[in-house]
Amino acid sequence: MWLIDKIAEQRIAEAMQRGEFDDLPGKGRRIVLDDDRLVPEELRVAYRLMKNAGFLPPELELRREISSVEGLLCQAVSAMERGHLNKRLNFLLLKLDQGGCASPAIREAAYHNKLSRRLLT
Repeated sequence: MWLIDKIAEQRIAEAMQRGEFDDLPGKGRRIVLDDDRLVPEELRVAYRLMKNAGFLPPELELRREISSVEGLLCQAVSAMERGHLNKRLNFLLLKLDQGGCASPAIREAAYHNKLSRRLLT
């Protein structure tokens, strides 16, 4: 065992004896681990840190915003509102597509346009 590992283990043991870990949130409950098999191994730690800090990778943030706009589009009442939301949705889909993502965002934009026209009737 490396010296740094021994020091770390010693400090953890001392903190446990002092009861510093007794009030941690989730104590006594199972740890739910994310399924990150599809994330490249060299990115897993970085993504986990970002997630714990409340940040998402840009692609996922875009997809979250697209989902939000889709929900608003389904609830839109006026034609003007649907028009603005359609423009926003098309912009987001094109932005996602330009990021080199695997999803065919332009076809998705066409689908959403057809969907919004259908909702008008």
